[in-house]
Amino acid sequence: MTDLLATLAGALGVFAGTNVDDLVVLTVLFLSARATGRPAPRQIWAGQYAGVGALVAVAGVAALGLTIVPDRWVGWLGVIPLALGVKGLIARGKQAPVVASGPVSVAGVTIANGADNLAVYTPMFRTIGLTGSLVTVAVFAAGVAVWCLAGSWLGSHERVIEVVRRSGHWIVPAVFVLIGAVILLQIA
Repeated sequence: MTDLLATLAGALGVFAGTNVDDLVVLTVLFLSARATGRPAPRQIWAGQYAGVGALVAVAGVAALGLTIVPDRWVGWLGVIPLALGVKGLIARGKQAPVVASGPVSVAGVTIANGADNLAVYTPMFRTIGLTGSLVTVAVFAAGVAVWCLAGSWLGSHERVIEVVRRSGHWIVPAVFVLIGAVILLQIA
């Protein structure tokens, strides 16, 4: 039971930490849906699930490929999210506007925005085993629903959007630095 709770907590933390920036994108997409009717909310949901599903699938396949790599070396992949976070903190750039008109383009935006998530998901799936991975995928599926609901809600509140836009460029890189550090500390 303790292992399950730890896996659930870890999956929740990883999903939230690696998808903070996705919440901004979803908020913008839902704002666009309200303003122009495109993409339709159901297309945003479908595209988000397809995009996150593709990222998880690629990370799962990559994690299987890492089974030939000794465990003590896998932790060094933590350098990737750490470096991405440091780069983001140095750049402190704001995201470009998102343009999407249907589920395929929403999935494309999700994949492009979440490609750096592979650096976190791959070593995680490699180290938590099949059961942990299945629990994590279920948590991610629920997380997508929560993110879509939150994005829709945030997309209707302009004051909240401004706060997220102002601080999002700091939050996301800081979370990546933290995730990278945690992965690297596990090999120490």
